[in-house]
Amino acid sequence: MTVIAEPAGPSGAGRFKWPRPKVLLFALVALMYAYVLWTTESFLVNSKDPEWMHIQPFKWILLFHGPIAACALFLGPLQFSDRLRQRYAKLHRVVGRIYVTGVLIGAPLGAYIQYVEERAGAPHSFTIAGIADAVVWIFATLMALGFILRGKVQQHRQWMTRSFACALIFMEVRAIMALFQLPEGVAETVVWCCVVAAYPIADLILQLQDSYRFRAAPAKAIKHG
Repeated sequence: MTVIAEPAGPSGAGRFKWPRPKVLLFALVALMYAYVLWTTESFLVNSKDPEWMHIQPFKWILLFHGPIAACALFLGPLQFSDRLRQRYAKLHRVVGRIYVTGVLIGAPLGAYIQYVEERAGAPHSFTIAGIADAVVWIFATLMALGFILRGKVQQHRQWMTRSFACALIFMEVRAIMALFQLPEGVAETVVWCCVVAAYPIADLILQLQDSYRFRAAPAKAIKHG
């Protein structure tokens, strides 16, 4: 008796299914976190690292800025989890409040630390860049907060995406400098490029996400039709 294999059904069983674009994006962000912590921030676990001498003038401010801003960096991705938002709405709101608090405290402290470094000899333009970063980050966060308080979820998500793009500037600058082994002299240019690109990159991601949802909707309709 000859056995004829039946073709795969409409479910597409047996075919490789790519992860959702959002999953790939946050996997990339996680890799960037790990890379930066391993390279430029490894002094945190090495008391003999020369970087401790560099941060000596503002170490007590950094003691507050670091953990508070880290809350925004590491809790931010949880705000984009559909499962968390749908199944654990209260936890989603709590994480959101912690994120907003981290931004409102961490961003000004980061700008002030840059001002302290300027007094120690760093370029004045670095302070301006730090202030610009803090302003756009706080502005996007407050816009997101304002929209969700008025029940406008779509606009809230858009501004939260822009806010998190600003949060990533800290990591992006360090990742670019370390990955390409750039000299310290170009660090100022890298900072400004990341600040300027934050909102456009966020809007590009929003457009790509909307395009993915538009294409996925007909496929789901056919599958469940």
